[in-house]
Amino acid sequence: MNNGPSRPGQRMHMKLFAQFRFISALALLLVTLSFATCKYSTHDVAPIPADVKTFRVNYLENKARYVNPQLMPQVTEKLRQKIIGQTRLKETNNDDAHYDISGYLSDYAITTTGISNGVSSTNRLTVTFHLIFKNTLDNTKNFEADISNNYDFSGSETLQQAESEKYDQIVKDLTDGIFNKIFSNW
Repeated sequence: MNNGPSRPGQRMHMKLFAQFRFISALALLLVTLSFATCKYSTHDVAPIPADVKTFRVNYLENKARYVNPQLMPQVTEKLRQKIIGQTRLKETNNDDAHYDISGYLSDYAITTTGISNGVSSTNRLTVTFHLIFKNTLDNTKNFEADISNNYDFSGSETLQQAESEKYDQIVKDLTDGIFNKIFSNW
C-alpha cells in the first residue's frame, strides 16, 4: 500500500471539511438566533381615548406611620416623567385635567419574616400606595387601588441601611405600579 502521496491530500480535505462544518454551524446559529427573538415589554400601554389629552399628577402624600421625606417627591416627579415619556398626554396643573392622579403612601412598615436562634434573620419592608384616579371625561373610569411591594433584607441591617440599598427599586416599583394601574391592560 502506498499511502504517501494521498496523505497530504487527505489532510487538506479534512481541514477543509472541518472548516466547512464550523462555518455551517456558525451560520446555522446566526440564522437560528435571528429568527428566535423574543419581545417582552413591561409597559403595555392601553390605547388612550382620543378625547383624553391632558393629565395632572397632584403631589403624592405620605400618610404612613414612618415618613421617608424624600420618597414621595421623587415618586411624584418620576411618575410625571414616565407619563410624559410613554404617552401622548400633555401635563397641566389645571383642575380640568382629563386624567387627575392623586394618592398617598398608606403603609411603610417592617415585619420580621425569619427568625434564627431567637433573633431576627430576615425582615420585610412593605410599601403600600393608595392610588386615586379620576377621569374627568368619563366618571365610570374613576377608581381607587392599592399598590403594594415587599422588600426583604437581612435582620442585621437597620431600616436606614435597607432603604439606602433598596431606595431606587422602591421608587421604580411605585412609579411603575401606579403607571401600570392607570395605563395598562392588565
